[in-house]
Parts: sequence; C-alpha cells; structure tokens
Amino acid sequence: MKKVLIFGATGFVGAYLTDYCKTHLNSDEYEVIAVGRRKTDFFDTLSIPYIQLDVLKPEDFEKLPTDSVYAIVNLTGLLPAYFKEYNPFAYVETNINGSLRILEYARKNRADRVIYTQTWAEQAGYWGKTEILSPDMPKKLLYTGDHAFYSITKSMVADTMRYYKEEYGIKDFVFRLPNVYMYAPQKTYYVDGIEKKIAYRYMIDLAESGKDLEMWGDPNAFKDILYIKDLCQMMCKAIIADVNGGLYNAGTGIRTTLREQIEGYIKIFSPDPSNTKIIEKPEKDTFTSFVMDIDNAKKELGYVPEYDFISYLKDYKREKELKRFDALWNSKNNIKE
Repeated sequence: MKKVLIFGATGFVGAYLTDYCKTHLNSDEYEVIAVGRRKTDFFDTLSIPYIQLDVLKPEDFEKLPTDSVYAIVNLTGLLPAYFKEYNPFAYVETNINGSLRILEYARKNRADRVIYTQTWAEQAGYWGKTEILSPDMPKKLLYTGDHAFYSITKSMVADTMRYYKEEYGIKDFVFRLPNVYMYAPQKTYYVDGIEKKIAYRYMIDLAESGKDLEMWGDPNAFKDILYIKDLCQMMCKAIIADVNGGLYNAGTGIRTTLREQIEGYIKIFSPDPSNTKIIEKPEKDTFTSFVMDIDNAKKELGYVPEYDFISYLKDYKREKELKRFDALWNSKNNIKE
C-alpha cells in the first residue's frame, strides 16, 4: 500500500488536509499517515496513524516508515503571523533545514513525489501592477517587510525541490497560496510584531452580533477567496495525478468584490440581515485586487473549485458549529506549529 505522509498535520491547514485525504483517497491503495510536533491522540478518532516528530531533530526521522513511501506533503514552516519578534534563524532552522531533512527522507526512501505549500508573496513584486497572477510568472520577491526573509526561505525550499527532481527524479508539486480562509479558533496574528485581528474573522463576529459592518475603500476591489476545502482538493489530487509535478497557483479563479464579501457576511451570519447596515468608508485604504490563474491546475490535476464565496461561508458556519478539530488545536499538550 502506498504511504502518504503529511508533515504539519496538526496545524490549521494540516488537520483539514489529513482528514480530507483520509476521506477521498482510495483506502485500498493509499495509507494516510499524520506527522506533527504535537503530543496528541486526536488522530486515533479518525483511524489515522500519527507520528510525533520535530523536523529540527534528525533522530526523530528514524520513527518514520521506510517501505512503500509514495507521497510526502510538507506543510511545516514558521510564518510571520506567529512572530512577536523578528528571528531569521528560526526561519532557517525550520523552513530550510527542516524541509531539507524531509527531502532527504524522501530521497533515501525512494518517494515518488513531494508536495509543498509556497507563499504567494513570492509574487509580491507583481501586486498592484497586474490583477491576474499566473503560475508562469517568475518569482518576484520584495526585499522589505516582515514577509521578506520568510519568502526567501520558502523560495529556497521550492528551488531545492527542483534540484531533487532533476537530480533524483522526485516529482515536485509546489502550490502558491494566498490567504486561505477557514474556521479555526485563532482570531489574531502578528504584522511586524504587532498583534492584529484577522479581518474576516472580525467581520464575521460583528455580523453574528447583529452589528453594522463598515466597508473600507473601493467596494469594487476584489480578491480570489480560497476556502480550505478547495485547497485540500487541489493538493489531494496532486497526490494521485499522473504528471511530473509543477508549480500551481492555489485559488478559485473567481473575483469576489469587497461589497460581495460584506453582503455575504451579513446574509449568512447576521441574526437579522434586513436590519444590518453597511457603512461605507471610501476614504479608508483599499486592498490590492487580484485573482489567481488556475488553468494548469485544472488541466493537469483535474481540479475544479467547489466553493464560491457564499458556499464557503455556509460551510465555515457548519465547521464553526461542529468544532471538529478544536480538541487538537486547543490541547494543553500542543506545541504551536
């Protein structure tokens, strides 16, 4: 049976992806194995084997299987959103050295493919200059800001995967991720070391409280809103796709305007939508409009987005009510990914 190891399975994206793969992969052909830093028995409830492993410890890799290793998903990594203080060495240790140990494990055990999540900040040099981001665009980093060095480390891993492909034949699937929308208990993140509210979580909370919502800037500015389950579909299909790897922009290809977003929050979450007002604030800053070109993911992976903005909000609401992964994320024994 082909083994699929998901590193970072206890994180926000990882928990959803591990569950998705368990549900959607043929259990007669694939065995899904969760790998993460946290001490947890959560995956027992999903009948998924779990291996506690720290990518900073080479000796921990001896816990991993050595036979029938087919696909490895690398979701490990430190993000600027978790940093109160800038620490470039932490990025190097986890994002680069940790990922290199995963690639070496893949090489030594003859894995067929490695799947990796890259930041869309690799394309930051195009933001505001073009509305359509194509996977064919070469990387164009910005070398200032709290995402700069993080993006450098993530890009180095993607380049290293290309080396392992050319040198050792390990297929490389790299996904450029914009913001991924999902239910998770976390409501804040850090920007340049300053804690801030996650905007869409804040808007949802306001709508649930029946409060009016402010609409800042241009109501026609738009985003590609990527829901976690569409990302899971895309990555799961990369596990079984009969292609030699590639670089893919994760997204839906759908433009959702700011006005559509605000109206959606009110429609789905407000206890009395007819009495919830939108307060326009055109003098406030407008976000940069963008949409992801996902044509190669459709052609090569068979990916078809399932969630438009409203269907994402409805499913988000269900996930928030179910709290399926809260026991994993809120455990006192957990170590933040």
